Amino acid sequence: MTDLELEPLGPAFGSIVHGLDLLTASDDEVVSLRAALVDRKVLFLRDQKLDDDAQVDLGRRIGELTASHPVVGGVDAAHPEVYALDSTDNGFADVWHTDVTFMKRPPLGSILRSVVLPPSGGDTNWADSQLAYDSLAAPVQRLADQLTAVHDGAREFGYYLAQRRGGQGNEWDGEVVTRLDPVEHPVVRVHPETGRKGIFVNPGFTSHIVGVSDFESRAILDLLYAHLTKPEHIVRHRWKLGDVALWDNRSTAHYANRDYGTDRRVMHRITLRGDIPAGPPN
Repeated sequence: MTDLELEPLGPAFGSIVHGLDLLTASDDEVVSLRAALVDRKVLFLRDQKLDDDAQVDLGRRIGELTASHPVVGGVDAAHPEVYALDSTDNGFADVWHTDVTFMKRPPLGSILRSVVLPPSGGDTNWADSQLAYDSLAAPVQRLADQLTAVHDGAREFGYYLAQRRGGQGNEWDGEVVTRLDPVEHPVVRVHPETGRKGIFVNPGFTSHIVGVSDFESRAILDLLYAHLTKPEHIVRHRWKLGDVALWDNRSTAHYANRDYGTDRRVMHRITLRGDIPAGPPN
């Protein structure tokens, strides 16, 4: 592998990659980029010249691409893999979430680039779910290790699927999405490549904990959300045109600030096919 020039943003989380042109990166550099992604969890590259075609090509060099989203169509017919987050069409992400956890097989990771930016605001924050798990008290870790949570995409995308897509979404894992049934995932996810544990619940899509009362579920989730999003678990990126971010969806959550009023913000995202989340062994 090639040694990349990484500027750490925290002791073990987040890096800026310097000196790498994603348009001309060698196969060896792409392998190193993917390894750095698993290790640092979120990477940022400045002054890139990607368009939709180049973004899709990059994604295919890193892994297998999914459709743009289980429910939302691609940016255009030529790019069904590209999800446009446009603030003029309710394309906001101002709640902490991990992408598409409401499917049985959420994405491995995401690649996001800036297309239109407001004069100020619109930063994105990422939380390190593994660091958050490691810093939980041991008794809370043991409790979380035993729990399963329900993730429900209908709360956010059910209306969109029914009204704007006529009940037919995109193909995801070989099947066309026609309904968003809740799915269960472990509250603590074991990363399939590193074996590290991370908190795998998020306010965007997690509805409740299985096998406990509503009161207990809310209390447990509130505790985990508050801990996950402590400032010491977070890196924040201030976007410039030409910026590209890559993150490991198996070990992070993120939040896009909605602090730019009526100015427009457009981001284009692609996602890499992932695996079924696994929890700690019994």
